[in-house]
Amino acid sequence: MKVMVIGGGGREHAIIKKLKENKTITTLYAVPGNGGMANDATLVPIGAKDLDKICEFAVNEKIDFAVVAPDDPLVLGLVDRLNEVGVECFGPTKDAAIIEGSKAFSKNLMKKYGIPTATYETFTDMEKALAYLDTQSAPIVIKADGLALGKGVIIAETIKDAKDAVIEMMQNGKFGASGNTVVIEEFLQGPEVSVLAFTDGNIVVPMVSSMDHKRAKDNDQGLNTGGMGTIAPNPCYTKEIAEVCMKTIFKPTIDAMNSENRTFKGCLYFGLMLTKNGPKVIEYNCRFGDPETQVVLPLMESDLFTVMQKTARGTLKEEDVKFSNKSACCVIMASNGYPESYEKGFEIVQTGEVDGEVYVAGAILKDGKLLTNGGRVLGVTAIGDTLKESIEKAYEQTKKVTFANAYYRNDIGAKALKIAEEM
Repeated sequence: MKVMVIGGGGREHAIIKKLKENKTITTLYAVPGNGGMANDATLVPIGAKDLDKICEFAVNEKIDFAVVAPDDPLVLGLVDRLNEVGVECFGPTKDAAIIEGSKAFSKNLMKKYGIPTATYETFTDMEKALAYLDTQSAPIVIKADGLALGKGVIIAETIKDAKDAVIEMMQNGKFGASGNTVVIEEFLQGPEVSVLAFTDGNIVVPMVSSMDHKRAKDNDQGLNTGGMGTIAPNPCYTKEIAEVCMKTIFKPTIDAMNSENRTFKGCLYFGLMLTKNGPKVIEYNCRFGDPETQVVLPLMESDLFTVMQKTARGTLKEEDVKFSNKSACCVIMASNGYPESYEKGFEIVQTGEVDGEVYVAGAILKDGKLLTNGGRVLGVTAIGDTLKESIEKAYEQTKKVTFANAYYRNDIGAKALKIAEEM
């Protein structure tokens, strides 16, 4: 079997490493991949949004199966295009990927079908948005409607900050066309939980829960990022809460998408807030989360490729998807200055044998050396029998891989440990 994975970050590296466990896969391609994946897959230098060239490559190489991992090509309709040329895919079609591609769509979907979420209003007119903010209190959340690399959500501590965010998005074009429409919503309080789920449009199979750390600096300070680290499972996500989520959020979402003739097949990401009034949806993503994938897949005991095939074919009920009862922690090693300006081109050096996985997110191979080439560079993941053990092991492993200008948070999992101790 020839399989290609679309994307070039740490999430895709984690997917590729997991797919390698399946011995029926003879060739793995990473499109475009990155320099750190060269030992695990054949790199194909085609951009993830270059749909024409990807389809041409798939036909020429007789690709049997494709995993479309990033949001952009999913929202652009790459799965539809590949299906048209006879390539089976894991990932939602364009009609279904809109659940992430438009926050206005997803909020309206939740309102229409009674799926619990924050109260909100949607605006295409900046003056009306600013006038609405005069009637609200802070903190309040401002979201760019479209894709914005995980950075299009502003939690405004004052109404002035909220107005500034609206102006930046709608007038100054901070996120391009993604900010032409904004969603202004209620600020929810409570522990956050990420739940990735396999779904074939019929059933929903949640993976192990996780806790992301979005802010750039320790103690949840600094700017929002694509994610500075994560742990799994999330101690806040109890069996009882999981049952409530399945009944009020997971299954109703899949049913709602079917009712809208937008059947979703692939990985649906549920960003949840556990409020005093029960679990509520903060956001949907139409794909595996990053860096949540880097802790969830290492805990997966079932064969990922088999699960992906059955998801694509609508036969997921045939598979008993299993996860380990251990814990995992991923610490993101980033370039100092991320998510704003940072330098690139520093050599990545491994100084010892790593007990776990090092997923490469932003690097290139040049003259036989692996050099930094992005904001988030590495995801260092370790597994332990307990959450505390996995966190300690992950930080031990960060000492075995280095590059100049490296930066990481020192408190990944600390909040989860405190919660677990208090339970």
